[in-house]
Amino acid sequence: MSLHLKSKLPNVGTTIFTEMSLLANSNNAINLSQGFPDFECSPEIKEAIHKAVQENHNQYAPMQGILALRERISEKTSGLYGRTYKPESEITVVPGATIAIFTAILCCVQPGDEVIVIEPAYDCYVPAIELAGGKAVFSSLQLPDFSINWQEIKKLINDRTRLILINSPQNPGTSVISSSDVDQLNELTRGTEIFVLSDEVYEHMVFDGKQHHSLAAHEELSERSFIVSSFGKTYHVTGWKTGYVLAPEFMTREFRKVYQYNAFCTFTPAQFAFNEMLKDESSYLQVSPFYERKRDHFQSLIKNSSFKIIPCSGSYFQLVDFSSISTDPEIVFAKKLTTRFKIAGIPLSSFYHNKKDQHLLRFCFAKKDKTLEMAAEILNTISKENYEE
Repeated sequence: MSLHLKSKLPNVGTTIFTEMSLLANSNNAINLSQGFPDFECSPEIKEAIHKAVQENHNQYAPMQGILALRERISEKTSGLYGRTYKPESEITVVPGATIAIFTAILCCVQPGDEVIVIEPAYDCYVPAIELAGGKAVFSSLQLPDFSINWQEIKKLINDRTRLILINSPQNPGTSVISSSDVDQLNELTRGTEIFVLSDEVYEHMVFDGKQHHSLAAHEELSERSFIVSSFGKTYHVTGWKTGYVLAPEFMTREFRKVYQYNAFCTFTPAQFAFNEMLKDESSYLQVSPFYERKRDHFQSLIKNSSFKIIPCSGSYFQLVDFSSISTDPEIVFAKKLTTRFKIAGIPLSSFYHNKKDQHLLRFCFAKKDKTLEMAAEILNTISKENYEE
């Protein structure tokens, strides 16, 4: 008798990030596909984690995260958004945003519940919903500015709706929600049993004078929202996998019930290091101008290419339209760019449940200037003529 394991995720395979990174590595291509910096983190954070290790902070941290860090997060959130979360009962430090999102979904979505997902959407959302026994229902951001279609979302809401997922700054759409968006979300959820999961991992990457409208700043929405942030993104140390979740006490209580059994705690030395970094608010306030310069540099390098630059208001990604070069599907174009032209990006269709194709690629500009310049040199050579050769 042979064993058979029935998959809980029958439609899930290798992620597009893994696939394109492997393809980039095997073809010695410049990898602008996966979202991670190729430059060093700051000397200060290296020194802080070294100090934590040397001081023997190497054993399990408290499940909720070390209290000093949670107090620092509370101070930071209060200063930026005007709401004070209780360190003891409303803040949880976790091993990265993905597990935060997974845990929040598991703790509030019951079998048969519906969750509204706004696409293009980061690829961890839907599998978590399905593992919780829920059903994802979809709304698409509106081109050309990747704005939220609130009328469409209103039509999706019914008595089975349990959760709405918001992501701003948006990955991969690179748009940011406005105060009007926040007000419309509040109107749609007021007086309902609908929770909100707000993915704000790029909160410190907002450009052109725009403001990050955290749901923590909204008196009503903050009372029904899980808010997820990422130290790894903010401090250029994605491999440290450390983030945190803000939520009212009654929601945090349920979050922690689930979290204690799927991770229990996160990397202790990193928590002490981030606690040190948060003492200097410039360590996170300077991130937006830093990445705005990266964005501007990359855009200036490719402005005369055959790629059309899509406006980017936040995150560290740049979308480009390649329709003047080829009518190939996005995944075909992305793979050919990697194998033939030696530069890797992510097809936007990978972020839609129906693989919606709009001839768009996502490139990561969280790279050294030299990397961006080498990438641009290649992109500037690509035309309809040499692509079709």
